[in-house]
Formats: sequence, C-alpha cells, structure tokens
Amino acid sequence: MPSNKDDGGWKEFLWNSEKGELLGRTGGSWFKVALFYVIFFGILAGIFVGTIQAMLMTLSENKPTWQDRVAPPGLSHTPRVDKAEVFFSVRESETYLPYVKAMRDFVKLYDDNIQTNNMLFEDCGEQPADYKHRGDLESDMGGVKACRFPRTLLGPCSGIEDNDFGFKDGKPCLIVKLNRIVNFRPRPPSNNDSIPEEAKPKVQANIIPLYCTNKREEDADKIGEIKYYGIGEGFPLQYYPYYGKRHHPQYLQPLVALQFTNLTRNTELRIECKVFGENLYYNEKDRYQGRFDIKIQVDS
Repeated sequence: MPSNKDDGGWKEFLWNSEKGELLGRTGGSWFKVALFYVIFFGILAGIFVGTIQAMLMTLSENKPTWQDRVAPPGLSHTPRVDKAEVFFSVRESETYLPYVKAMRDFVKLYDDNIQTNNMLFEDCGEQPADYKHRGDLESDMGGVKACRFPRTLLGPCSGIEDNDFGFKDGKPCLIVKLNRIVNFRPRPPSNNDSIPEEAKPKVQANIIPLYCTNKREEDADKIGEIKYYGIGEGFPLQYYPYYGKRHHPQYLQPLVALQFTNLTRNTELRIECKVFGENLYYNEKDRYQGRFDIKIQVDS
C-alpha cells in the first residue's frame, strides 16, 4: 500500500495553516500583488481615457474634422428596393402597393404643414439660385433656417392629385435626391465636355443637372419619354450647403421627380441616371456614387 504521507500536499498548497499561506502566498504577498495590478490597470485606464479626451478635443461638434477622404454624395431614389428592381403589373395592385407606400411615406416629410414655421423655414424661390450662405460652421450661430421645398414642385409625382404616383396607370414615378454631406457645395459643370450630347440642354446656371437614359443599347427605343419635375429639373444650389443636424435639423433636400410615361410593357428595362458637376464623380464599385441604375418592368 502506498504511503499516505503526501496525500495532503495539495491541501497544504491551497491553505497552509502553519505558514498562513493561500496558494503559496501569505496575505501580505497577495496584497502586494493585488496593489500592483490595481495600479497597473489604473495607469492603463488613465492613458486610454486621456487619449480619448485628447482626440475629442480635436473634433468639432459642428462638422466632421476630416473630410479629405469623403466620397462625393450618392444619388439615391425612392422607392428604393432590393436589387434595384421595380417590377409590377397594372392589373394586380398588390404588386405595386409596396412601392406606392414607400413613396407616400417619403413625401410626407415634405408636407406643407411641416414647413409653416417661419423661424425654421424660409422661401428660397422656385428658380435656381446661388448658394445660400448662412454663416460659418465653426461659429456659435445656433440653428439656421432651411429652404422650403413644397411638394407641388413634383407635379403629378407629388402624390397630391395622384395618390398612386402613376403606378396604377403603368406610368411610375421615382423621386431622386442627392445624399447629404455637411458643408458640401456641389459645383455645376464648368463646360459640356463630359456631358452626353443629349444631356447638354439640361445644363444651366445654379443647377446640378440630372439626366436619365437607357443603360443598354437594346433598350434605347423602349424607354419612351421621361418627364422631370422639380426646380430646374435638377438640384438647385440655394439648398446648399447643409449645416448638419446640430444647426440644420429640419433641412430638406431638393428633389427631382421622374415619371416614365411610355415604357414598353412586359419587358425588363434598365435605366441609368447621373448627375453632372465639377466635384461629382462616379465609381463603378459604388452603384450609387453620383449615379444609379434601376431595372423597371411594367406588365399589362
């Protein structure tokens, strides 16, 4: 039989009553170890907090500190759906009601009763005008007024007279906007060299022109007429710059409504829309940077 002499070795390691040691250390030794790690992690926490505070001191509450790598604004549309496909049948209302609901929800943001407060909104005209300078972002200027954008500017795509936005008749509307970037001033094209010939008539002063056409050559004769509604059929400069949520919480982006009045039925059509400007660029890896393309099919 083996000796039981060392059977209590592990017990003595856990607690040695003769030496008063717990796990091989006395109370004083454990206190020194604990004190060391409290001080050590306290210093690490202090360095971390100090670093964060130093970084926060370099940031502005009014605008992003670093905007040198910010991409130009994206061009987006409503309704916005998965895979950028709008497929529906004029005979089956359930196929287009989700698109109609998205349009109704969006245009509610532009209801006239939201824009009645003269302390928050001002009339900026229904003709394209120059940028609306409302002060320096770095100054403590408080809130600034936003330009009104009445829904009536969107014509038959406003949802006022036609609550189905043309979908019921197979003449669907899209509402297009440039995404917001704080303190960004889109610049109109300085010349027509980069603009397609058919889009050149849309170039005018104080406007960012928008042009839509067929993406594929085989669709050229199937798109039909595209009607544009909004100020100057583009994005007028008086709505820029955007001063951010701190100063400009009620800001309304200018909109352009598109109505496709004569799409070839029962055919998938691919349409591309682009904005043109000196500081507006495109990226094939980003389908919404300065442009978008969408597939539309209207079934009889």
